[in-house]
Amino acid sequence: QVQLVESGGGLVQAGGSLRLSCAASRSRILFSINSMGWYRQAPGKQRELVAVITSGGSTNYADSVKGRFTISRDNAKNTVYLQMNSLKPEDTAVYYCNRNPPYDSWGQGTQVTVSS
Repeated sequence: QVQLVESGGGLVQAGGSLRLSCAASRSRILFSINSMGWYRQAPGKQRELVAVITSGGSTNYADSVKGRFTISRDNAKNTVYLQMNSLKPEDTAVYYCNRNPPYDSWGQGTQVTVSS
């Protein structure tokens, strides 16, 4: 069973930046062949996919974060990153990483809070 550990969240003012990291306990080969995604869940809302990176490095973003967030991966470290710039209060949520499509199990997530 894969374990996913997210980190890097925190409290930031609107317009600020954060960089999230996600370490996956998976063999490098198995990690590298999977598309990975960053998801978020705001209070009272369903979890949504905000960014995806394929095994080949192609990326895709939800319209709400396009141009502000950048997803990247380091297959040698089994790690996925999410660089978040120009943060807005509506980006406040718990952020999770997972395969895309997701495994059944999720990590604990990392809280991102953006103050206005």
